[in-house]
Amino acid sequence: MTATTTTVAPLRIGPHELWPPVVLAPMAGVTNAPFRDLCRSQGAGLYVSEMVAARGLVEGHEKTYKLARFGPDESPRSIQLYGTDPTILGLAVKRLVNELGAEHVDLNFGCPVRKVTRHGGGSALPWRRRLFQDVVKAAVAGAGDVPVTVKLRMGIDDDHLTYLDAGPIAEAEGVAAVALHARTAEQAYSGVADWSAIGELKSRVTSIPVLGNGDIWLAADALRMMAETDCDGVVVGRGCLGRPWLFGDLAAAFDGKTVDSAPPVGKVVEAMRDHARRLCEWHGYTVGVRDLRKHVGWYLQGYPVGPAIRRRLVEAESLEQFEERLAELDPTIELPPESVGLPRGHQHGPRPVTVPQNFWLNRDDPTPLGAAADALTSGG
Repeated sequence: MTATTTTVAPLRIGPHELWPPVVLAPMAGVTNAPFRDLCRSQGAGLYVSEMVAARGLVEGHEKTYKLARFGPDESPRSIQLYGTDPTILGLAVKRLVNELGAEHVDLNFGCPVRKVTRHGGGSALPWRRRLFQDVVKAAVAGAGDVPVTVKLRMGIDDDHLTYLDAGPIAEAEGVAAVALHARTAEQAYSGVADWSAIGELKSRVTSIPVLGNGDIWLAADALRMMAETDCDGVVVGRGCLGRPWLFGDLAAAFDGKTVDSAPPVGKVVEAMRDHARRLCEWHGYTVGVRDLRKHVGWYLQGYPVGPAIRRRLVEAESLEQFEERLAELDPTIELPPESVGLPRGHQHGPRPVTVPQNFWLNRDDPTPLGAAADALTSGG
């Protein structure tokens, strides 16, 4: 595949200038420090951690702090934060910046999962636009000179769209960029992302970058999204699952070079081995090998290698055993052309969105939603 030359400018988020204008989307259980480092080794960009809970940070929750760890050489140190209470958010951001050295904080208003929306959090919160405003304001104040960005969805469902209110509100409160996953919470990860919404948000938010997210499976998709929407950068989520080299493809595409998005199995094995070793070094050997299991299917998606070796890899109990079984794969096997750029990761939805009782009554009610809405949860 040959990428066309672009005239896209570098992406600036606060003091951070990024080329190519590419951001790794936070994904629960995936975008830990080893995966971020693996992707960063393929191409430059901004690599955001999996989401952590603001209340967990404020209350000193051990698991939350463990999720918030950065790699020793990670730069910029970028992390996503979830919360619904302005006071808690402000305190949590201060801790991220002052104690953990965060250099960029992203606020999650895009999570569609029920355990989050049923308390009014994630993609539901922007419906309460005054509370949303207060949350963003507190985070920006708590961050000081560190840039804060927000991640949005189009809304709760087609009858309760929020992005054209939320984007300008966040802009007015001083965020450094706004990202839009061009689906509603009701859609979850089903159907096709509505890229026209990204263009519409870009026309409303004019003083800061607007980033597009949704259905970027190949580098060419990123170029097409930017050409169609005039957005300032792209956020890549499920498209990089089992394909960390996508970030190298993106770097090449933005420089107008030839892109190869279908490496043979031998290259896939090298990436899996590298990933496994990084996870074991980070988590310890037992947890590291188990953590890699979810990635096996993504790495081998579309390759005609058969179910037996996939199962044997998932059942490996040690790094040595995993690497021995990787050696059983034929390195010359190619990815069939029809499998290049197939969607990956979960695609569940559409499904009704659960929100708190009386949530719809007053969009301008600034009252915090209660401690349950700031539960010690993580997600992406």
